[in-house]
Amino acid sequence: MTDSATFADWDPATLSDMLTVAGAPGFARWQDQIRRTGGCSDPIHITGWTLAKDKTTGEPLSRYSTETEPGARLRIACGNRRASRCPACAWTYSGDTYHLIRAGLAGDDRRDIPATVREHPRVFATLTAPSFGPVHNRPAGRPCRCGIHHQEQDAELGTALDPATYDYAAAVLFNNMSGVLWDRFAKRLRREIAAAAGLTQRALKEVTRISYGKVAEFQKRGAVHFHAVIRIDGPDGPATPPPTWATTDLLDRSIRAAITHAYTSVSLPASGDQPARTFRWGTQLDVRPIKAFGDGSDITEQAVASYVAKYATKAAENTGTLDRRIGNREALVLLDVPDHAARLIAACLDLDPLYPDRRLAAWSHMLGFRGHFSTKSRQYSTTLGALRQTRADYRAAQEREARGLGDVEPDTVLVLASWQYAGHGHTSGESVLAATIARDIQLNRQTAREALHDQLALEGAASCPPQPPNC
Repeated sequence: MTDSATFADWDPATLSDMLTVAGAPGFARWQDQIRRTGGCSDPIHITGWTLAKDKTTGEPLSRYSTETEPGARLRIACGNRRASRCPACAWTYSGDTYHLIRAGLAGDDRRDIPATVREHPRVFATLTAPSFGPVHNRPAGRPCRCGIHHQEQDAELGTALDPATYDYAAAVLFNNMSGVLWDRFAKRLRREIAAAAGLTQRALKEVTRISYGKVAEFQKRGAVHFHAVIRIDGPDGPATPPPTWATTDLLDRSIRAAITHAYTSVSLPASGDQPARTFRWGTQLDVRPIKAFGDGSDITEQAVASYVAKYATKAAENTGTLDRRIGNREALVLLDVPDHAARLIAACLDLDPLYPDRRLAAWSHMLGFRGHFSTKSRQYSTTLGALRQTRADYRAAQEREARGLGDVEPDTVLVLASWQYAGHGHTSGESVLAATIARDIQLNRQTAREALHDQLALEGAASCPPQPPNC
């Protein structure tokens, strides 16, 4: 049934429920519903009906009701982007992010982004957090400060060498203010580019646009940093060429100047026992040119898109914290949260009364971070909404075909519908069966990717990246 589990691994109630579900008359249809969700871990249940009628004659063309479905319910994907909550829906979100980022690098005719965007100056920049105290790490060629050569999966990595002196308050306040800090950076970057080109900011807007797509990532120490694709376009966005003075080198220098400028900082006043603080980006800044095809020296479009997509579905739970809001401080003990993450969460709870407008308690499970994990500027590329609409249109066309309406013009059809929320999730037995379906889907996708990779390699073409979502 699964890769490693046997019947003996399940409790009697789960095994009994599995047999009940598998022996039910509607099991085949239940499986079909779960496959259509991609193997969603927590599907939404809805009940209702839909009726398609001819607009002119009023003649019924098709009718659907959940009364004929297993349990009289239709199950749809939850859409959660967190891989820790629903791997299946996170895979879809990751794939959408991959295509969004890559469209802004390689172009997409369907989104009116020409392939000439590859000729625009663009870099992959990583903006990091400052130090809040020494932590266990793996420095190249030497042991950690604690004297141990840590392995890659050691639980100590990222945790404070001395929790008594580590500035947990500053760490969570930085996370909380990182969105403001990015906004300051983006504004200052435009000024630096204008200054490098010898233009005023108003004149710069008339000849060029600065576009970006970024994703937030939590380091093991619990501090957030940003990976960003930054690109210089012409005045009307990616469809127009940038000025001749706009080069990758100019963009690189402008980014470095913007990071270190005094404007690119954010201050918090003293409050209670907390001193006044000014936050800046860390000194570890990485800016790398993006190449259309790899030559071993720079990162490629596919590598960047895959990297950003990978982290679009991850959050602070990768540092040992929780993937949902915390009801009270006691939950840290009951849920066995690791010490370093628990101290960061406790800092959020302690600081909340001192900075009520920052809502630190509400975002304590995110170690103070309250921004969106993946964002983009308006003209970087397509949108997640447009990608989802394309998928919805495709599914709608499939449904029309299945109901015999494929040859009927959509404009001539009146659709009436009534839907109600009826719950969510799986029973214990359904969860095991749904996980098996999800693994089968994942295996099929991996097999298809490998086949495509081999085919392209034989043809001498540029192959797909090793793990391209939705490739």
